[in-house]
Amino acid sequence: MVLVDNGSSADILYYLAFQQMRIERERLIPTNAPLVGFGGTRVYPLGAVTLLMMVGDYLQQITKDVTFLVVDYLSAYNAILGHPTLNTWKAVTSTYHLMIKFPTKYEIGEVKGDQVAARECYIVMLEMNDQQQTICIEEQRTIVEPVEELEEVTLDESRPKRTTRKKRVFAPEQDKAIAEEVRKLLEANFIREVYYPDWLANMVMVKKANGKWRICVDFTDLNRAFPKDSYPLPQIDTLVDSTMRHQLLSFMDVFSRYNQIRMEEAD
Repeated sequence: MVLVDNGSSADILYYLAFQQMRIERERLIPTNAPLVGFGGTRVYPLGAVTLLMMVGDYLQQITKDVTFLVVDYLSAYNAILGHPTLNTWKAVTSTYHLMIKFPTKYEIGEVKGDQVAARECYIVMLEMNDQQQTICIEEQRTIVEPVEELEEVTLDESRPKRTTRKKRVFAPEQDKAIAEEVRKLLEANFIREVYYPDWLANMVMVKKANGKWRICVDFTDLNRAFPKDSYPLPQIDTLVDSTMRHQLLSFMDVFSRYNQIRMEEAD
């Protein structure tokens, strides 16, 4: 079974399937880039291997080289086809129809999935997750000092005047979430208390799907007075496509101006 995952930034081949294909271990190309999941767990691949892959029925089929990262990890699937390969195939996926369609030399090719087999793999994966041990890794907190002098940005005084919003009253549950988040940020030295009355804004509380609170800040007035960026960020699809065939992918968000940090060339 092969899992088609539009959200995966890499193509994965599990080591058990690699062994069953009787591929020589010497064909693996060493790689040091770890795979990071949503839970933050890191898995280091055994290496990368390029295999010739044929998809579709006769005439309506394509044959392409696919570079897989070989991972020694338990899974109900043999491999995962991620965004790089699907983009190379110019494929269109439909989770509702369990189908992939892609252009070929002879019209449009397609591959259909099996609903019963897909559900069985899903149940097996759930059982595997219940049996696996949870490993807690304590992360060291490092306070990063600025490597250069901060640049002062002059606000456009012709735009909206400085404003101070009235303090918003929150529900007790929201007040508790705000106090906890502020405490964490203060302990991490990410924020500090200020005593000026200008450009202050209330927090906006948004409830997550898991029931917890996301704390946002309304910077509408400040953004109106801030110099406009003549070079906006590209679309997310363009960013994802640009990561194809690269060894490393950084998920650091530098959209917010206060998170733009200079990095060492070695990094």
